[in-house]
Amino acid sequence: MTDDDLTIELTRDQALLLSDWLDRVIGTAEFDGLVNQDWAVWSPIHRIAGTLDESLTEIFMPDYGARLAAARERLLDEIGEFGLPPADDD
Repeated sequence: MTDDDLTIELTRDQALLLSDWLDRVIGTAEFDGLVNQDWAVWSPIHRIAGTLDESLTEIFMPDYGARLAAARERLLDEIGEFGLPPADDD
């Protein structure tokens, strides 16, 4: 690793969810259109997606769906209401 490299640490749950999300959105018109506004962004996106795919054995396991659902629940519990739109006080 050089001084120009950067390390990002994710929990296994975060990595699993991000990998799944990237797999679902890369190639969609909405995502690709957004990224194509700054073509250089494809470089880190492909690096991150490739690293996740190489690192996560779970994506090849028969119970992947259950593992993904459990990871999603743990992360939702952890994040709480952060990022949710404010509730209407009607």
